[in-house]
Amino acid sequence: MKILQCASEVKAKLKSGDRNFLPFKGKSMAMIFTKPSMRTRVSFETGFFLLGGHSIYLGPDDIQMGKREETRDIARVLSGYNDIIMARVFTHQDILDLTKYATIPVVNGLTDYNHPCQIMADALTIIEHIGHLEGTKVVYVGDGNNIVHSWLLLASVVPFHFVCACPKGFEPDEETVRKAKSTGISKIEITNDPKEAVVGADVVYSDVWASMGQKEEAEYRRKVFQGFQVDEALMEIAGSKAYFMHCLPAERGVEVTDGVIEAPYSIVFPQAENRLHAQNAIMLHVLGL
Repeated sequence: MKILQCASEVKAKLKSGDRNFLPFKGKSMAMIFTKPSMRTRVSFETGFFLLGGHSIYLGPDDIQMGKREETRDIARVLSGYNDIIMARVFTHQDILDLTKYATIPVVNGLTDYNHPCQIMADALTIIEHIGHLEGTKVVYVGDGNNIVHSWLLLASVVPFHFVCACPKGFEPDEETVRKAKSTGISKIEITNDPKEAVVGADVVYSDVWASMGQKEEAEYRRKVFQGFQVDEALMEIAGSKAYFMHCLPAERGVEVTDGVIEAPYSIVFPQAENRLHAQNAIMLHVLGL
């Protein structure tokens, strides 16, 4: 909550046009991308720059982490050049290895297991639009993927009602669900009925049915996920107070209709912008600034 408060304050500074807050001046960030992304790259690079820092983009062909050079070697080399590492990778173990061997902070820009920066941006967006995160009902409709795991991890530290509605066989990781429920902090439900799940929701949340690296399953998933599209009818069931959120990129007409993304209750684009502000706050926190 302290990080989210910081995100809100730093966002207000930037929005006011104040460019004198430069806590990252003289600092450099290495950005490792084994998995490409528009939002993650632009939000981290721009955010770090706006607060005075310099970032270096290392794409999939630049270092070939774990293939051309071992992750533990990369972690130590980059630690000698930089103040912070951000990594967006496929395998969660890569983030753990980087963290183990790096002597500087490592920020998780996404793994196949979770996506913490996204969920911090989502939490900031909910606070801005609803006024609070605690006690809200967030209903995720779709694949029990890395986004769901991060929602579950957030639900283990902040009290709210989280529901994941997914097809049978596409539930989130059982151990993560068990851990989140065991804290007793939030009400957590996993269901296969989206219509029942969304009733009384403050937020209906969606993501692509087949993530990067799962595209060969896309056609199969489209069949299995029938009935899990967030359309106008589902939003109507959710009720008039429900907002729609999506971490993007969206496949319009697949997991969500064009009409829902463009509706007045959609807060998808403020949510995308908040990646920059939430991540700035995360970097300030890990750098002790």
